[in-house]
Amino acid sequence: MNRFFGKAKPKAPPPSLTDCIGTVDSRAESIDKKIARLDAELVKYKDQMKKMREGPAKNTVKQKALRVLKQKRMYEQQRDNLAQQSFNMEQANYTIQALKDTKTTVDAMKLGVKEMKKAYKQVKIDQIEVSLL
Repeated sequence: MNRFFGKAKPKAPPPSLTDCIGTVDSRAESIDKKIARLDAELVKYKDQMKKMREGPAKNTVKQKALRVLKQKRMYEQQRDNLAQQSFNMEQANYTIQALKDTKTTVDAMKLGVKEMKKAYKQVKIDQIEVSLL
């Protein structure tokens, strides 16, 4: 049957949590760069408006500045959302690591109890009483 339909392509492994965190952080950094560029543009428009007199030209520059400001606010909101996503994933990653550490600790304690039981079996209480008396 494989000759007719072909084999399924091997599935790529699902992305790890740390990979996702890195991707989200890099997207947030690129948005920060865009925000910085828009800040520079706003400063330019502000300086331009200081030098102009009231009139249609100043209103045009003001409209451009308002458009850039809206864009900046939108990018800031996106950056905040990405930061929250990153934080949530880091919290999940921390919880997973804590659970793994707890499991390792419990396994080590079980092994210790097993070793203690083995050691108690080797100790003869009757011999200890005789040696003390």
